[in-house]
Amino acid sequence: MFDRIILVAATTTTAMLVGLFYGWSVSVIPGIARLNNTEYLSAMQAMNRAILNPMFFITFMGSVILLPLAAYLNYSQPASPRFWLIVAAAVLYIAGTFGITMARNVPLNDMLDKFNLLTATDEAKAMQRAIFEEPWNRLHSIRTVIGLLATVCMIIACLVKR
Repeated sequence: MFDRIILVAATTTTAMLVGLFYGWSVSVIPGIARLNNTEYLSAMQAMNRAILNPMFFITFMGSVILLPLAAYLNYSQPASPRFWLIVAAAVLYIAGTFGITMARNVPLNDMLDKFNLLTATDEAKAMQRAIFEEPWNRLHSIRTVIGLLATVCMIIACLVKR
């Protein structure tokens, strides 16, 4: 029974995070793209600061912990399709969604956070946006698709026999 609870919890945290990323892709990104440079940079700084909260971390880190645990708890000899689906989801999420976020998106967020909007010229703001927006959005799209693939693997893992 514990293995099923962990399986569902891992699926839920992974789906919640990819849902957040998808929602960001289809609403926040198109919305803030319409803002001028100062408004855009200010909005991204505010949102990047606001998302650093306990509920986000529980979901974001929950999958990092729960996916490998679910794989371990669902291992059998010979290894079942469920086990391999969970392993695939864990690799996709940890190396892809989590890895891209930590290695690429977070450094861009940190760079943007240090940018002083109050003292920057209009030219500096335009340059900062150009340095940040396109790479961040591209990486976000990649991590979102990878997260979706991990979620699909987990949903299928919930449906197949052990």
